[in-house]
Amino acid sequence: MYGEYIGEIKGGLRPSMKLVVMGIVDKKPKSMEVTVSSKPREEDTEADVGLQLKVTFRDKAVQRNARLAGKWGPSENTLSFFPFAAGEAFKMEIVCEHQQFRILVDGQPLCGFTHRLSPLASLTSLRVFGDVQLTKVA
Repeated sequence: MYGEYIGEIKGGLRPSMKLVVMGIVDKKPKSMEVTVSSKPREEDTEADVGLQLKVTFRDKAVQRNARLAGKWGPSENTLSFFPFAAGEAFKMEIVCEHQQFRILVDGQPLCGFTHRLSPLASLTSLRVFGDVQLTKVA
C-alpha cells in the first residue's frame, strides 16, 4: 500500500473501537491526513467528518477538526509533543471513547478530540493519505 488508503469501518464507529494506522514517513514529508467520515447521502453533498487529523511536518503540527452539515468547526492544535520524523516508522491508534477520540502514536498519548458528531455509527469511512508509505491500516 502506498500513499493512500480508503476503507470501510464495518457497522460504523462505536465506543471502545480502535483504528490503527501504521506506516513510514517519507524522507521529505509535507503533510499527512487521516479522516474518519460518513457516507454522503447525495452525490453533491459533502460527507460529515467526525475527525480529521492533519499532520504538517514543517510546522510540527497536528490539527484536529470536524465537519458538520458542510461546515468545518474550530480546529484544535494543542500537542504535548510531535511524534513523527522523516524516514521513520510510526504506529497511530485512534481510540473511540464515549466522549472523545483519543489519539496515540507509538503508544504515547498525543491528543484527544471531543466528539462533535452523533451518532458515531454514521462514521463508516476511514481515509489516510499524504507523504507516508502505509504498511498497515486496520
